[in-house]
Amino acid sequence: MATNIILRHRLEDEHKRITKQLEQVKASRPTENRREGSPFGKREEEATETTELENRMALEKRILDQLAGVEHALSKFENGTYGLCEGCGQPIDPARLEALPQATLCISCKATQAKNAKGK
Repeated sequence: MATNIILRHRLEDEHKRITKQLEQVKASRPTENRREGSPFGKREEEATETTELENRMALEKRILDQLAGVEHALSKFENGTYGLCEGCGQPIDPARLEALPQATLCISCKATQAKNAKGK
């Protein structure tokens, strides 16, 4: 049980860290530096801005996905289902939870999921 308390604290700390990271990404604005003298002018500038926007959006999505995983794990603590595999219902190996506290699947179910995803 003490291990679960430690894991919960780790998840809470991770939640704070990810939330702060998300706020930083959302607060970042594209630079307004204009490239002067480029033979391509506005097109080059727009392409750079588009790339920067796409990169920021991809980063924000990854952060939101991480946050959702941590919040889901924390809700499992509240429901009393933390540490149980969502695939087969068996307990997840404590070593796996130690490595990845927001894990929702045991190694066997995760391997099956990965195999199925690879086959599609």
